[in-house]
Amino acid sequence: MENFNEYHLNPQEFPFLESFQDNWQVIRDEFKHFLQQASDEELKFTDEVFGPKSKTIKTKGNSKYSAFGILFQGLFIEKYIQLHQIQYPDYGSDDASKKALRLREKYFSNLAKVIEKVNFSNDGVIRNVYFGTFHPGLDIKLHVNNNPHMNRGYLGLIVPEGDVAMKICHEQLYWYEGKFLILDHSYPHCPHNYTDYDRTVLVVDFFKPDKSREEVIRFEQEQVIQRMQDNPYSLGVFGKSDKANEEDFIKYGLAHQLEWDKAL
Repeated sequence: MENFNEYHLNPQEFPFLESFQDNWQVIRDEFKHFLQQASDEELKFTDEVFGPKSKTIKTKGNSKYSAFGILFQGLFIEKYIQLHQIQYPDYGSDDASKKALRLREKYFSNLAKVIEKVNFSNDGVIRNVYFGTFHPGLDIKLHVNNNPHMNRGYLGLIVPEGDVAMKICHEQLYWYEGKFLILDHSYPHCPHNYTDYDRTVLVVDFFKPDKSREEVIRFEQEQVIQRMQDNPYSLGVFGKSDKANEEDFIKYGLAHQLEWDKAL
């Protein structure tokens, strides 16, 4: 029996996520097929354009994580690029948008159908959808994600056995293939992967149900404008405010970790 609380949430409270969970093997297979069949040019383009890139979340050591997705702030990637007229070093906005659409339709058609179905029936509740991979040895410093209007769901796709976990407040939580782990990321957390294998999940950000849709969309728009100004390649997912500060450590009873974190 799992214990849920204010930061570790029960997936059954969010029935609109069932469509993702019911199709988790199809989604996983699309991810694997893309990695196996995509050309070097397609892989390079996806890495550079499908983001999100973060300058705020720091790792300990050299091991990194990678992420790419097809939905950001409720828009498919090609529409998001056009809306914000993102200019990439090797691609203009129009060219990047057209290429992104072709790749999304070629490799991720089933995932896109699930997103469209859920958002059509639930007033656009799903905001970001991307694959997140922790490479072996990854250790991320304690941080927050300053998205007080959203919860973050992790649907396990490829989860190796061993010590790959999320430390949040006083708990250590684990991912499981085919199941959602739902967190409120405004609480300090630090994930790691101490195995010899990649861990990949589907990250699904969605609006919290306790505020009016107009209010959270207005907040989201203001936040995204600032984040895109700071770093357009973040796709509005991460921002400068995501770094844990002293108040975060103290507020959640983690003051004893403050000096340890500073030292790292």
